[in-house]
Parts: sequence; structure tokens; C-alpha cells
Amino acid sequence: MNWFHIGTLDEIPLRGARCVNTPQGKIGVFRTADDKVFAIEDHCPHRGGPLSQGIVHGAAVTCPLHNWVFSLETGKAQGADEGAVRTIAVRVEGGRISLALEMIAVAAE
Repeated sequence: MNWFHIGTLDEIPLRGARCVNTPQGKIGVFRTADDKVFAIEDHCPHRGGPLSQGIVHGAAVTCPLHNWVFSLETGKAQGADEGAVRTIAVRVEGGRISLALEMIAVAAE
């Protein structure tokens, strides 16, 4: 597993997100109200909505296009909706956020 630094914790507001472009696609990096950080694929499987632009609540995010809710912990759709997004391992050390990615470089948006 390769860890890639993508920014600092204070670059993401509480209950907010940022999008990171990688060769594997866009990754949404989310910070919850209780300061936990999660990373998931930034593409809703329903209509392709950018999950990083959704509403973060608890350990979930609501897609901004059609209100599907995804667990930030598992990537699975909640409630009656079906589907899932890929989750990415996150590490926060000394306020620095790193993602476990299989590639050479990433660029933050």
C-alpha cells in the first residue's frame, strides 16, 4: 500500500469535503463533525453526482443530485437505495491527510 499526502486537516471544514483527482478517478475526502476523515469514490452510481458536493451528516453523505445517502465508512447506499462506491483508506498524522493509492502521484483540485 502506498500512502500519498493530499493536504492538511484544516483544509477541509467540519462536515465538509474536497475532491482529489487521481489516475484512478476522483476521490471525495470528507471530514465529519466529530473530526473523522473518510475517502470514497466521488461519483454517485445512481446519476454520477459529485458526492464531494453533497451534505455530510454523521458518517454519511447525501448526493447533491437525487438525495441518495452513502455511508462514508462502507461506501454502501443507505435506506431503500441500492449500490455502493469504493472506499479508500485514510491516514491522518500530525494534521496531514494521506490516502492509500496504487499510483505515482495525485493532484488536489
